[in-house]
Amino acid sequence: MLQVNNLCVVHNDQIILHDVSITIEPGSIHAIMGPNGSGKSTFALTLMGHPQYSMNHGSIIYRGEDITAIPAHIRAQKGIFLSFQNPLAIPGVTLATMLKEAQQAITGIAIEVPVFRERLYAAMDVLKIPHSFADRALNEGCSGGERKRLEMLQLLILKPSIVILDEIDSGLDVDALQLVAQALMTVRAINPAMSILMITHYNRIMQYIKPDQVSILAGGRIVKSGDHTLVDMIEHHGYNGYPALERVEPGSW
Repeated sequence: MLQVNNLCVVHNDQIILHDVSITIEPGSIHAIMGPNGSGKSTFALTLMGHPQYSMNHGSIIYRGEDITAIPAHIRAQKGIFLSFQNPLAIPGVTLATMLKEAQQAITGIAIEVPVFRERLYAAMDVLKIPHSFADRALNEGCSGGERKRLEMLQLLILKPSIVILDEIDSGLDVDALQLVAQALMTVRAINPAMSILMITHYNRIMQYIKPDQVSILAGGRIVKSGDHTLVDMIEHHGYNGYPALERVEPGSW
């Protein structure tokens, strides 16, 4: 599904990522963990094609196609979705309008408002989101948990092939985290071929969603990869006390 080869990324004349390589299989869940400042969000934004992050070398292969030089909106049309760590509120743009325009931009097919409304309400019912959110300005007046659940609604409507979750557990209390995790697993059950790249520095979300593979990013490098048992090792040792991170220079995080 997605293959990243020797990715080196520069931002503000500083090298953030050093020769990062990962492979994400179709339908799999790949978690990237790491301490604050290790380059996790930079990695997510680079995969999505953010123009402020420059690649010195490396390649991003998606479904056999080199998309390294393709802009963000084309990546989105091809089925790549980035869920933001802090989804912004957009006054004046309703949730329904945004989702309808996004779906039309991705599919290239116009859809009548009543037809789209029917689909939207059905999706909201699946995720137990009140219909009233459809006519509210996007994320305006929403809690952190509500914003993250609306991101899951976008996944259900837009049906991406791969979703990059940049700290979807950030700022959520226990109840909100459980609701968001349940919404994500509901979406995945409906779209089982969807791959998930889950970026976090906590193990909380993985109490509900068990990844197939885990990679540890520290100092801008992948320093360890393994299965979900790696999460328990990090929980026990912490990042500073985990032996695999000893070769990362102090202060490089």
